Amino acid sequence: MARPTLRLIDRGDLLAALDRAAARKVTIISAPAGSGKTSLLRAWAGRPGQRHRLAVLQVQRDQHDAQQFWLALLAAVRQATGTGGGPEPLAATPEFNARAVVDRVRSELAGQGGPVVLVIDDLHELHSPDALAQLTRLLTSLPPSTHAILATRRDLRVGLHQLRLAGELAEIRGADLRFTERETCQLLAASGITLSEAGAALLHQRTEGWAAGLRLAAISLAGHPDPERFVAEFSGSDRTVAEYLVAEMLERQPADVQNLLLRTSLLDRVNGELADVLTGRPGSERILLDLEDANAFVVSLDPGRTWFRYHHLFGDMLRLELRRSLPEQVPALHLRAARWFAEHGQVVDAIRHTQGAGDWSAAARLLADYSFSLTLDGQAQTIQALLRAFPPGADHPELALVRAGADVIQGRLDEAAAHLAVAQAHAGTAPPDRQHRLQVTIASLKLSLARRRGHLAGVTEQAEFLNSPVTGQSDEDIALDGDLRAVALLNLGTVEAWSLGTAEAERHLQEGAALAKEIGRPYLEVGCLAELGFASKIHSFDITKARCREAIVLADRYGWGTEPVISPALITLGGALIWTGDLDQGEQWLRQAAQALAEDAGPGIRVLLHLATGTLQVSRGRLLEALEEFSAAEHLRAQLVGSHALASQVTSSMLIMAARLGRPGEARAFLAALDDERAGSGEIGNARAAISLAEGDPAAALDAVREVLDGTAPVLGYLTLVEAHLLAGLAHRGLGDQRAANQAAEHALALAEPDRPVLPFLMTGARELLEELPPHETAHAALLADILDVMRGSSLTAGGRHPSPPAEELSPGELRVLRYLPTNLSRPEIASQLSVSPNTVSTQIRSIYAKLGVRDRSAAVQRARELRLLSAGRTR
Repeated sequence: MARPTLRLIDRGDLLAALDRAAARKVTIISAPAGSGKTSLLRAWAGRPGQRHRLAVLQVQRDQHDAQQFWLALLAAVRQATGTGGGPEPLAATPEFNARAVVDRVRSELAGQGGPVVLVIDDLHELHSPDALAQLTRLLTSLPPSTHAILATRRDLRVGLHQLRLAGELAEIRGADLRFTERETCQLLAASGITLSEAGAALLHQRTEGWAAGLRLAAISLAGHPDPERFVAEFSGSDRTVAEYLVAEMLERQPADVQNLLLRTSLLDRVNGELADVLTGRPGSERILLDLEDANAFVVSLDPGRTWFRYHHLFGDMLRLELRRSLPEQVPALHLRAARWFAEHGQVVDAIRHTQGAGDWSAAARLLADYSFSLTLDGQAQTIQALLRAFPPGADHPELALVRAGADVIQGRLDEAAAHLAVAQAHAGTAPPDRQHRLQVTIASLKLSLARRRGHLAGVTEQAEFLNSPVTGQSDEDIALDGDLRAVALLNLGTVEAWSLGTAEAERHLQEGAALAKEIGRPYLEVGCLAELGFASKIHSFDITKARCREAIVLADRYGWGTEPVISPALITLGGALIWTGDLDQGEQWLRQAAQALAEDAGPGIRVLLHLATGTLQVSRGRLLEALEEFSAAEHLRAQLVGSHALASQVTSSMLIMAARLGRPGEARAFLAALDDERAGSGEIGNARAAISLAEGDPAAALDAVREVLDGTAPVLGYLTLVEAHLLAGLAHRGLGDQRAANQAAEHALALAEPDRPVLPFLMTGARELLEELPPHETAHAALLADILDVMRGSSLTAGGRHPSPPAEELSPGELRVLRYLPTNLSRPEIASQLSVSPNTVSTQIRSIYAKLGVRDRSAAVQRARELRLLSAGRTR
């Protein structure tokens, strides 16, 4: 029997009503299921001469995650406006910044010249209060040329009263969508159905113009032996009418169509291959295409017509019929669907259908395996919805892993530890082939917990599970291990970097970044590179800056330039620039970092931001503000568990500032309360010297830095030694020994020359010490001039200027000669220092002048300073 074709009619009056409504900023189409909302939108969008560009989004069924909604809406806007060729598509992240994405949507809409209409269908499926709140924010601030149409089964909590008062809100309700008696007759005639005028009037009366009821009736009436009797025999509510008409329609379909409709009704969406799996026979795609062509409540979801869905009400009725007629087959159908979705990487659907089959153990295992990946995909709320779907009696120990991961994300660290203990106990009794997966997952979660707590203890023992995956794994297992290992390497490297395990930290973060790139996880790659920028503090400032910029460029490519994930690189880059005297650029990066951390930030990263901001205030000469920043950093540092890489630097900076501001008593009282380990560090030794100087006891200051300078006291790096020499110089000056003071200042300049840091000289207040150093007696005249420039209130690259590079790169030999030009050494003396002939030095100097575009030694030094060519890339 040929399938009847339902011809849709042109509802011109209704389309005109939508045209009038769409002239307002926002139009809401609110009506029950089957009222024809989607049909109206499709007819309006697809008619010839449509002058609007349409960004169309159909909300996925049972959508819980705000991020999924907003990324889909942004993609729809980009497709409609043709802006998809710009930056990388926004990828999902565990830390979703809704405000930033909403601003991105508004920005892309505002950049379009012509009118754009946002069309959001099935908005009632969005179960995220946060997403609805942000949608309200967007709708009430749409650009002038943008309008929005929302279709929903019920009124939603979107606060649009201001638009209503302003006359910018239009509403189309269920009564507006009902067919008139005239339209009912037109629908029947278009479908080739002969019915008397009285019969048509009765059909309209019984259905009350309900679109779905009329469409179902038209399909059932096609070819019916007695249409008049058919119309006379049914009556009742919308639901009763629908159940009756669906049953009638199914009975009139060929067996293969009935089989397909019933067996695939448990799916939210279906394609030909999946339908073949559930029906057990080929040819399903052709049937689905024919049903859509016949307007039989089947709608394609993509331009290629490969994926389909049933009209929601029709699907509901089919599922009722499936449970009534084939109840014993429902679990098996769910399991077939689950296997297909799992094989095709559609994990959430696989878990839901496994739950639908009642196989709670398998569903728990699937959710435990994929919870890390789902979290990375920004589906934390979906995970919560899946957890709620488990009945109380069907709980499984592996779900403890899922709950632990959710607790870590939400900052419930004690609860996370308790759930991990349950999972750990279960792992010990699991089958051998399951233990490896559980151990890797548990190790990854323990590392996440340690990172949140800032605690290194016990972390290294988890690293043994980060070796290469065991042999014999499937591609699916390897992919799962990839996500777990990348997250674990990020967490392990971060904890090591912040707890002084810097060499291992670099290795783990570099491995994590490479793995994240390989498995297509840009968010994890950015996270590893950002933390690698911080871990690079053991290297030269040039290496640190380069690594930070690499992370920032990648973050910007994905629109994450002001996200928390990139903040370590932003702060570290800003701090490195400030340390080397580029205050203006450094301040800009710190402002961007503060913006990235505006929403939420743990104490560890805020310690770093306060410390860097404090160094900026010192460099600007605002010592009181600097003390406030250092004190805030010290307060946050005290909240961290375990050691912290910057602990001694934070405390020392605070104490030195207190001493310089005339508060040596407060500083010494704080010093007395430190434990022996921290009190014995070189940084605290420098602070003790600064306090002694403030107390007018230069001899005690010399005594305080003696163990720093002779190598007895442990130090973070050579910068601590630069500070120690400067403090020693100030002490000698206080004792009246100017020659010793000059020698100490020259030692400090010599240590600083390769990397050219300015901050140690500012922190210690060494301006007078440097001004008294005769320029002809120093081999570091250019660096001395730079430092004094900053001390007098200028930034080394004021205004953010970036000088153009030399016409040709200098050779290593030329760079070596260049670094002697700021000194007072003659060409023969430079040749002696480098163990080359004077002729070689003269040749290289001529080449340097040519490449730098200068004519004399003084200009060459100035040009090299501008280009930062006098840094030798020292390890710090």
